[in-house]
Order: sequence, then structure tokens, then C-alpha cells
Amino acid sequence: MKLLVKGGRVIDPASGRDAVGDVAMADGRIVEALSGKPDRMIDAKGLVVAPGLIDLAARLREPGYEYKATLESEMNAAVAGGVTSLACPPDTDPPLDEPGLVDMLRRRAKALARARVYPVGALTVRLEGRKLTEMAELAEAGCVAFSQADTAIENTEVLWRALQYAATFGFPVWLRAEDVWLAKGGVAHDGEVATRLGLAGIPAFAETVALATLLELVRATGARVHVCRLSSAAGVALLRRARHDGLPLTCDVAVHHVHLSDMDLGFFDPQCRLEPPLRHPRDRDALRAGLADGTIDCIVSDHTPVDEDRKHLPFAEAEPGATGLELLLPLALKWGVQANLTLAQTLARVTSAPARILGVDAGRIAPGAPADLVVFDPQAPFRVSAQTLKSQGKNTPFLGLELAGRVRATVVAGNVVYEA
Repeated sequence: MKLLVKGGRVIDPASGRDAVGDVAMADGRIVEALSGKPDRMIDAKGLVVAPGLIDLAARLREPGYEYKATLESEMNAAVAGGVTSLACPPDTDPPLDEPGLVDMLRRRAKALARARVYPVGALTVRLEGRKLTEMAELAEAGCVAFSQADTAIENTEVLWRALQYAATFGFPVWLRAEDVWLAKGGVAHDGEVATRLGLAGIPAFAETVALATLLELVRATGARVHVCRLSSAAGVALLRRARHDGLPLTCDVAVHHVHLSDMDLGFFDPQCRLEPPLRHPRDRDALRAGLADGTIDCIVSDHTPVDEDRKHLPFAEAEPGATGLELLLPLALKWGVQANLTLAQTLARVTSAPARILGVDAGRIAPGAPADLVVFDPQAPFRVSAQTLKSQGKNTPFLGLELAGRVRATVVAGNVVYEA
């Protein structure tokens, strides 16, 4: 199929391109020019044409949690949000610790012909933190990295051995830093708000204690580690020093933590029940600054659809998580405006930067690159509502909020998979 996106403001953060022009695509790739007439043309006048968004943390809920969401519903949500590539954590049921499960997920996603799906394999069997998985076999099945999702490895020796093994074969390891004992039973940031509401707290040092241990193990093993969903100012400072020392580290932050703090819990709003918890406004501001100066590489949606029955409970009993695939672009744009960044600098955090971490040929607009694009209006407003969200999960702290940045079209492999 030959497709021409005509007359848009083409922004490619990877090359620095920012100019009005056309983007031509043929046989699933971007080309210099089309030979003959296009089979289809998209008029992008007055719109932005950018590489498709790449999300490093999107739970698709299959296999095992189809009552919360289905692969089809969440893939529809992804392309509606301009997300053309996504990595899914291994905390399915059963976890992604067997090559057959990984292969099944990839086949089902490919059959839906929506966004590209990159499975992240389980680091330990059943995510129990005791026995390492057969990482080489999982990598052959299509896993791009290995993770524990939100389940910590309590035994530091097991983590050490896992990083040694991963370093030997060059496998990336994605980990969220949280000390399981310091966080046990907690549901909110350990601060004034949690005290006032009578909620069990998770101190910020639950993150930094685990992060300090992880950094020492990275020094010892040389493993490539991606720190997932940093949440504290102290964590940002630790990571900044480690990266200055040359450790092979990358990092992301959830889009919710860029905009919200524990002050947004209000009167026990279960929509704000997240993991890691929303922290003090000073932590939020440090995350925003770390993202702006490059200490934090990219923004993720941390998309976690939850069924209504499990979300609409008292705060401490509600299941943590928020839907985010459809809100990643507008919330990233909102942060970019507040941080006084150019549109290209903002889009880099959701395109070229996550592509580099993922290790895939994506996140750029250049001849020969995959024809994965998003066409959007950065000024067009829309109100977040349960009715407009395509995800089966309607759980988000941003319900009722008006945001700017509407996706008009999403292209994957040269095919228009979403139009509005």
C-alpha cells in the first residue's frame, strides 16, 4: 500500500527535523518519494506528524485478566492514543515465564494488526524471586528484556545472580526499585496526607534503599538496567550521580507522577491509588526536572486497566493502577509546555528515547524506517470521560479534566489503524 501524509508539520526528534512537508510510505516503510499515485492520502494541514509513540509499560491484561481488559480493547486504546509500539510487563496470569506464552501473546497481537507488541519476560519463575527463568529461550521467543514487574526480589543474592547472567548474554533487565519490607502494607506516600487520612504509608526511602542496592549490583556486574517508574526526589538524585559515574542505566517515570502528588488524594480518591504511590509535591517537581534535564529518559503510561468492582472500593482496599495509553500524548504535551520545552524535545521522551531503550528500529521519520506515525492536533481540546476512553479500564485520576492534543490518525506499518 502507498500512503501519503501531506502538508503537516513533520517533527522527527531523532534527527531534529521540524518543518512543514509530506511523508510518503510504501510497503510498510517510509520512502523518499512515491512512484505513481498513492493509494490513499491524509491531509495533515495544520496538524503535527510525528513518529508513533512508544510506551515501555502497558499492561494488556492477557492472558489471565480478561475480565479487566482484553488484548483487543487495549490495542484499540493504544492506537487511539497514537501509540504504535508498546512493551508489556510479565505480570500476567500465568506470568510470561514460558516461551509458549510469549509466542501466543505475540501471535494474537499480530493478528489484531494494531500496535506492535514487545513482551518483557519474567526474570524469575512465576515472578516468585527464587529461580531464574530460561532467559535465552524467552529471548528467542521474542522477549526484549526481563523484569519482575511490581514484584520485588527479596533475596539480594538471587538479584545478583540474575544480573550476572543477564550481563553475560547482554540481556537488559528492567526493575522497579522498592524495598519489599519497608513498603509492606503501605498504600500511600508516608507523609502528612497519609497521616491525616489514616492511611498506611510507604516512605520514599523504600525506593532509595532498593535503588542503592541495585546500583551497587550494577557496578559489580556491568548489567544493563532500566529503572522503571522512579517516584522520589532522592531517587532522582541517586540516579543522576550513578549516570554521571558512567553506569549503564536508563530510567522512566509514569505520566501520572509527572502531574500529580499525594495532595491529589483528596478525600480517599481510589483513582489515585497507584504503585508506586503519588508522593510529595517536591518529589513530583524533582521528577519533572529530572525528565527535563535527561536524568530520566522517557515517560511511560504505566497503563493498568482495573475493573470497576476492584477500583470502586475504600482507598486502602482498591486495586492500584490507572489507564494511560490514550492519555500519554496529551499529558506529555502538557508537561512539555509547563517545562518550556520545544515540541520536538517533548516528543523525544515518548518516541526516540524509548525506542533506544527498547532497542528497536522505531521512533524516527526517515527513509527506510518503519512507517509508524501519529498525526495529531496539539491544540484541540477534549474532556477525559469513561465514555470516550476506548480502554476497557475507565480508571484514571484525570476523569473530567480537559486536555489538549487529539490524535487524528495513527499509522502502523503503512496502514491507517485509527482515524478520528
